[in-house]
Amino acid sequence: MKTTSFNPVRFAPPDASETVRRLQETWAATLRGERSPIAPRPVIGQSWQRVKRFGVDPEQSTDSELLQTDELEHRRTSTALADVMPVLSGGLGSVADASLQIMVVTDPEGRVLWREGNAGVLRRADTICLEEGAAWSEDTTGTNAIGTALTAGTPVQVHSAEHFVRTLHDWTCAAAPVHDPRDGRLLGIIDVSGPDSTFHPATLALVDSVSRLAESELRSRHLTGIERLRAVAAPILCRLGGKALVVDTNGWLAAVTGMPPVDRVALPSSLGAGPIWLPALGTCVAEPMPGGWLLRVTETETSGCASRVVLDLTEPRRPCATITGAAGSWAQDLTPRHAELLYVLAVHRHGRSAAQLAVDLFDDPTRTVTVRAELSRLRRRLTGLLDHRPYRYREEVDIEVLLPNDPLDLLPHSTAPTVVAARSGTAGPPGV
Repeated sequence: MKTTSFNPVRFAPPDASETVRRLQETWAATLRGERSPIAPRPVIGQSWQRVKRFGVDPEQSTDSELLQTDELEHRRTSTALADVMPVLSGGLGSVADASLQIMVVTDPEGRVLWREGNAGVLRRADTICLEEGAAWSEDTTGTNAIGTALTAGTPVQVHSAEHFVRTLHDWTCAAAPVHDPRDGRLLGIIDVSGPDSTFHPATLALVDSVSRLAESELRSRHLTGIERLRAVAAPILCRLGGKALVVDTNGWLAAVTGMPPVDRVALPSSLGAGPIWLPALGTCVAEPMPGGWLLRVTETETSGCASRVVLDLTEPRRPCATITGAAGSWAQDLTPRHAELLYVLAVHRHGRSAAQLAVDLFDDPTRTVTVRAELSRLRRRLTGLLDHRPYRYREEVDIEVLLPNDPLDLLPHSTAPTVVAARSGTAGPPGV
């Protein structure tokens, strides 16, 4: 779920008057290791550094092995993006067709699931393997709007020679990520691509607006599902004694009895019927319901609290935490912001004040309200893991942080000063 405002000026390519020749000069000088009179934009320069480390050849083809038909169909039917394809087609498909471009929709791995738009451009896209089932992540195709938006986690426009691979220098593209409002997971990327002559600086803002519209549609569908589940749950809870609640498959509350309501219960990645320990509730008995779960609380003592946490940051696009306690292990995917917070607190085991964390995350000690709000959400989801005054992991909790092989791959979406310092190898994070 997006929580920050989007500034198209920051991520848009140079003004349209900037010639392809100048972009070509910058690209060529960078590849030769020379200093160019015009430096690439930061989002492009950082991407070029990444793809060099991936071993992408600027003279390579953009061909990739396509997904098999059955695998492509499986990915299409198992993603929530299928539910909003009419929104995407209505918001971008017709515009792309009229402007001699195409709309492309990918999954979180950068695999193309759908495309539509101008027939002539679709045929031209076949020549660069921009087709269903193709891979367009940075490590396979170099700097491009789809792959770079996946890695940076933000809308990106890439024009002409800003593409790392020469084959794409005749193209322009703008892409934005779409997140699932139920749990914040990245669902995929929507992209508009076309010949470089179709470049327009407003395309990026349009793509980002449609991605937000798609998320709004998903949010509306989610609320409708919660209301439907609440109608089913109400008569069941009326017959139960003790504490119980009904949540959807993502842990969002539909109904509750015998206890204060909560917005959401963090559920393990794999949940089955029977006894289970949940950080926010203690020991429960889980029973499946159509569209969700009935959780009957049998114990609320903290004897099952976490004793060990493994913060796994090895996968740039999917940070997660595995929590181990007396009741066993429990895994939870993390939002980018929560991954940043848990990493910073792992660096500073002695604890941080809200003002210090505001510096660690935003380089701004006045943003304590934002920090406290995020930590409140995090502490509700991971009850018994964190203390406050100062904010820190509980003393009895053993912390292990799994880092990527290359420091530059540490939370690549993050602009938090502490994370940036770790990526660059700067001694000592800010605020110490």
